[in-house]
Amino acid sequence: MLDDSIKEQLKVFLGKLVDPIELVASLDDGPKSAEMRTLLEEIARLSDKVSFSETGTNVRRPSFTVGRKGESARIGFAGLPMGHEFTSLILALLQASGYSPRIGEDKIQQIRSITGNHHFETYVSLSCHNCPDVVQALNAMAALNPGIHHVMIDGALNQPEIETRQIMAVPSVWLNGAPFEDGRMTMEEILARIDTRSATREASQLAEKPPFDVLVVGGGPAGAAAAVYAARKGIRTGLLAERFGGQVMDTLAIENLISVPHTDGPKLGRALETHVQEYDVDIMNLQQANALIPGETGGLHEIRLANGAALRSRTLILATGARWRELNVPGEREYRGKGVAYCPHCDGPLFKGKRVAVIGGGNSGVEAAIDLAGVVDHVTLLEFTDTLRADAVLQTKLFSLPNLMVIKNAQTTEVTGAGGKVNGLRYIDRTTAELSTIELEGVFIQIGLLPNTDWLKGTISLSRFGEIEVDTQGATSIPGIFAAGDCTTVPYKQIVIALGEGAKASLAAFDHLIRSAPTT
Repeated sequence: MLDDSIKEQLKVFLGKLVDPIELVASLDDGPKSAEMRTLLEEIARLSDKVSFSETGTNVRRPSFTVGRKGESARIGFAGLPMGHEFTSLILALLQASGYSPRIGEDKIQQIRSITGNHHFETYVSLSCHNCPDVVQALNAMAALNPGIHHVMIDGALNQPEIETRQIMAVPSVWLNGAPFEDGRMTMEEILARIDTRSATREASQLAEKPPFDVLVVGGGPAGAAAAVYAARKGIRTGLLAERFGGQVMDTLAIENLISVPHTDGPKLGRALETHVQEYDVDIMNLQQANALIPGETGGLHEIRLANGAALRSRTLILATGARWRELNVPGEREYRGKGVAYCPHCDGPLFKGKRVAVIGGGNSGVEAAIDLAGVVDHVTLLEFTDTLRADAVLQTKLFSLPNLMVIKNAQTTEVTGAGGKVNGLRYIDRTTAELSTIELEGVFIQIGLLPNTDWLKGTISLSRFGEIEVDTQGATSIPGIFAAGDCTTVPYKQIVIALGEGAKASLAAFDHLIRSAPTT
């Protein structure tokens, strides 16, 4: 099942095993069980510290557990962890043996201090680029704490369970038999949810920080570039982010970042964070800014956080990015995760053999329709105007697909459902005013972005679209406060542009500092 080059690489990793581990499988007579048996046998043959048996009694078949020999296993895989999840398997093998996760000693101690029993289940699709982060975080936590258990569940192989729990978006995490969270989560986010003491500790620590010279608000490409450029000047730099990587983490293929022919969002997000960590930047992740208090002329600006803490800085760089634009029609929020989705790459496999719609005729919408057409039974693409806005090469591919229909001049008015999941949508033909209904099981919304600037209203000049108004140097309407990236009025929301704008705003902030007298 594994080719020779992968076996050689895996053998090197298995050489790092600390204690012997057991792979215990629960199999049936199906072809997927045969594949799992082959995979686990091949792994066991690569190391004397790995044993394999088929003595498992799990009702999910095929499945297997990974555990230290002689101990009850706390990590499981209900499905073949291949594709994006193969790395999750390798890390599980190492960590179950006692190999310490590379997450920092403070995080390790926090995980070990969590009390109670936490049985996590994560539903994934093997094409999902966000799922491995969740799986790997929970596996590491399970390896460190005897009270934490985790199993990865491939939704495509466990369709009855998917239907029973009405799971229509991945990753979908359940805790102790109840829904916990849908979508990408970092280990820090998971810990913040189950370690109830962490928020109070963090707020106290943040409140004690001395003022920064430059405080960047936002951890996407613009924020990362701004932080690196500021730190290289040798000034006190902080970076505050709700989620490092920002919207990039929800992007799959990236092929227009000059000098990098191909990458993906999570990989780029990790690279940005690694680069920032090489410098003396105080990174404060998973922190939500909810108020800006501008300082008086020459004074310190203040950012107030949702947890009650406040940070002060001589200059600010606002790089809060953007989020998916919603249709704002009845049924959209009600059925989010129950048929309404925003990531075709992640959630598409859950709609195999079903009928879906894509809303939006730009590049994102057309790319989504093309990808989904290879998985689902039929795709209907609805575009509000009379013309698709996607690149010509994408449109050529789109119209070559036999299981796809395009409806133009279509204004979606409602997402309908029954039994807790989507069963159709309604739209008005903007030319004839005729109301129509389409029966389907999934709606993928791809209609652009909204700037994350709601918290800034009334304090700084915003455009009618909610974007932060900036000049050619990234300066805002308030001296000492700069902005960069998708949250600003700079046209063309592209990663490469956000990187440059972040660097420019940082240089402008430094120029402002050297021309201003320090204030304490």
